[in-house]
Amino acid sequence: MAVVKELLRGEADGAISFGNHTLRQKAKVEDFQHEGDLYKVKTYCEMTKLEKNGMFLYESVPGTSVVDFRETEDGVEFVAEGKEDAQITIGLNDDTEYEVFVGGERIGTMNTGLGGKLSLSVELENAGEVSVKVVRG
Repeated sequence: MAVVKELLRGEADGAISFGNHTLRQKAKVEDFQHEGDLYKVKTYCEMTKLEKNGMFLYESVPGTSVVDFRETEDGVEFVAEGKEDAQITIGLNDDTEYEVFVGGERIGTMNTGLGGKLSLSVELENAGEVSVKVVRG
C-alpha cells in the first residue's frame, strides 16, 4: 500500500483514504466534500486525525496512512499502514458494545463510553499494513 499523497481522497466505491505517515511536518486538508459530508484531515509522522462534519472520527499516534475507510450503521472498517505500532482511536456511537477484528482475527469485545470513542493498539512495525474492522456487537 502506498501513502495517500493527496492526504485525503474519495474512492469510487464510497470509501475514503487519508493520512501520510511519512511526512516530517504537519499537513492538513480542510473542507473536503465527499458524498454529502465535509472532512478534515491533519497528518504527519507523529499523528493522523480525521474529522467528519466537525466531529471526531479517527486518530492514530504515531501517524498512519489509511485506505478504504468505510462507515456503516454498525461500525467501521479500514486498512492502516505505519512505520511503527500505533494507538488508534475511533469515534463511534456512545455507550455501545463492538466486536473488534485486527488482521482478520477477532481480538475481543470493547465498549465505548459516553464520548463514543474506542481505542485499540495495532501492531504495524513489521506488518506493513493491517486491516481493522469494528462491528456493533
